Amino acid sequence: MAGPRPLPPWSIAGLALALQTAGPPAPPTGPLGLPGAIPAPADNPWTAERAELGRRLFFDPILSLDRTVACATCHRPERGFADDEALSTGIAGQLTLRNAPSLRNRAYGRHFTWDGRFAALEEQVLQPIQNEREMGLSVDLAVERLAADASYAQAFRCAFDEGLSRANLARALAGFVRTLTTGASPVDRFRALGEHAALEPLERTGLWIYESKGGCWRCHSGANFTDEAFHNTGVGAAGGTPEPGRLAVTGDELDRGRFKTPSLRGLALTAPYMHDGSLATLADVVEFYRRGGVANDALDPELRQLELTDAEAQALVAFLEALSKGAP
Repeated sequence: MAGPRPLPPWSIAGLALALQTAGPPAPPTGPLGLPGAIPAPADNPWTAERAELGRRLFFDPILSLDRTVACATCHRPERGFADDEALSTGIAGQLTLRNAPSLRNRAYGRHFTWDGRFAALEEQVLQPIQNEREMGLSVDLAVERLAADASYAQAFRCAFDEGLSRANLARALAGFVRTLTTGASPVDRFRALGEHAALEPLERTGLWIYESKGGCWRCHSGANFTDEAFHNTGVGAAGGTPEPGRLAVTGDELDRGRFKTPSLRGLALTAPYMHDGSLATLADVVEFYRRGGVANDALDPELRQLELTDAEAQALVAFLEALSKGAP
């Protein structure tokens, strides 16, 4: 089994390349189409120093047990901070259990991970570090490693009054993730600014389908095109038996097979799709819904066969692709 993608040895030159790839920390303002202020908790207000430190940590394999895997190994900037594999490869060639979701616009999220087991980014960002399939390092040991690195110790002192700690490691990583926004797409210019020419005719038809007969807005609603809720569409329901999904968190049998609705923004960069990476293209996703998902006893009652002509399906894909254009 192939190991994780190699990262260059960490150095000043390697850091500069990684920072150039990711772009500078975004100011705390969302792009067109999203709320003006990027939300942040009171105990972790956005600062450039924290975002810069979080970005450095994000690209550094120091946070993995064998120093071969960084956050960016599975959340790749050129893939919308997602992965192009159905399941990502962690330390020792182990595969993750879920498809790596995009980190774009997670600042606006209410639940984190596919089953929503975390309620804050500060909770979620530490989990890949200590997950034995992903980075496999205890958070306490990660803090020890960083404390032994003089440049990191100094960076934490600059970013936080109390310096390096487990909580501040989480705050720095979460602070960086909150800068990863995407918006200002042709769809946003069409809707917010009335720029009719921003969308091609096929894309406008796709928007009409999304808003009308497609019913996509029922789950992919709001500025970020997600209700942040959980639905059973039958993905992963082998032989009609759904995976636990949200049930594993709540213990409620009604949540069996339910997974979090992903944002539609930036989709063109983040294939393959669904929590198991089972659909290779956006056309495959539309076809999945044209079939009505996968039948199972817990299928979401809102889900039914999407009756589209081939031309309408093509238009819907064009609309989804238009949401990926514009600001990174």
